[in-house]
Amino acid sequence: MRWVFYPFVLLLALAIVALAALGTAVAFAWPKLPSLDVLTDYRPKVPLRVYTADGYLLGEFGEERRALVAIEQVPAILRQSIIAAEDERFYEHPGIDVLGLARAAIANVVSGQRGQGASTITMQVARNFFLSREKTYNRKLYEVLLSLKIEQNLTKDQILELYINQIFLGQRAYGFASAARIYFGKQLDELNLAEAAMLAGLPKAPSLYNPVSNPTRAALRQQYVLRRMLE
Repeated sequence: MRWVFYPFVLLLALAIVALAALGTAVAFAWPKLPSLDVLTDYRPKVPLRVYTADGYLLGEFGEERRALVAIEQVPAILRQSIIAAEDERFYEHPGIDVLGLARAAIANVVSGQRGQGASTITMQVARNFFLSREKTYNRKLYEVLLSLKIEQNLTKDQILELYINQIFLGQRAYGFASAARIYFGKQLDELNLAEAAMLAGLPKAPSLYNPVSNPTRAALRQQYVLRRMLE
């Protein structure tokens, strides 16, 4: 009967070694994490805007089109659309969605591909402000640690506000306020449910789901977001 337990002992030993190695990596990486000043004192690039004397916008000049908004100015349907599309447990997890990670891992094993990720909104903020998009385990570790640090220092609403203002949404639009104006000619508080869901579908792949150049795919993504909101 002793031979029956040997595989379990071996697995336990491997798990202990793996946890020890992970703990060592975290201990070395945590002190090297960057300061969060760029988040707590957020000053993004904004375009130069030229207006007429009566307030009509003549044009914008700059690489990035962006209009800053406070989280209180973001309508509920847009916030709900974003969370449904990108991170359904945003207000529940500590920056990392363990359930989402497990679900994505199982889906990738079943499909034999790396088609699904499990990046939370916080992880996307960490990536957009501090990291490259290279797919390495070292970068992923820093992304996870940065997400935990961000969650320790900012409120959920502050994190969501950064995401809403910083994320690239195609057509040179950075942030949802700019995207609402570029795609629909509207302010955020003028968006209807269909338009909010369309915009919320863009972060996953702004060029693929662009309603201007790919209206069919954009509509499919929009329908997915609406289904997730209903669920």
